[in-house]
Amino acid sequence: MPECETRYFGTVSFDPPAAITFPAGLPGFAHRRRFLPLEEVSRRPLIFLQSLEDPQLCFLALPIAAVDPDYRLKMNHDDLALVGLERQPLPEDEACCWVIVAVGEDRIPTANLLAPVVLNRATGLAVQAVRDDSIYSSRHRLVSEVSTCL
Repeated sequence: MPECETRYFGTVSFDPPAAITFPAGLPGFAHRRRFLPLEEVSRRPLIFLQSLEDPQLCFLALPIAAVDPDYRLKMNHDDLALVGLERQPLPEDEACCWVIVAVGEDRIPTANLLAPVVLNRATGLAVQAVRDDSIYSSRHRLVSEVSTCL
């Protein structure tokens, strides 16, 4: 069984079909194409997208339904073809939809609803599907306030 070094979990053994491939990479990380989604029961619904090519590269993600249960996915033809889908998938269908989470200098976590990660479960291929409209934000706040300890 192959192993990978990770930023947060040490060395992890994994089943090769669990790895996902971004044929076009991710925006800003075009040369990092293979990732391993890792979940810990105590941190659910967080998903850690660990690069198999760079132990220091790990994205935080959430299932899109955890952020916006009414989210309407919209993918362009090129993105659909890239992951082997013939039509707009529904989250409960053959696709898995996640949003990348970021924490800025203000310490407020945000989710990128403008460009969700869409994984074709059947092929293991994924794409960050950037929408061509502005219905959703790339910095959707996950909390309204940040409490601080004094």
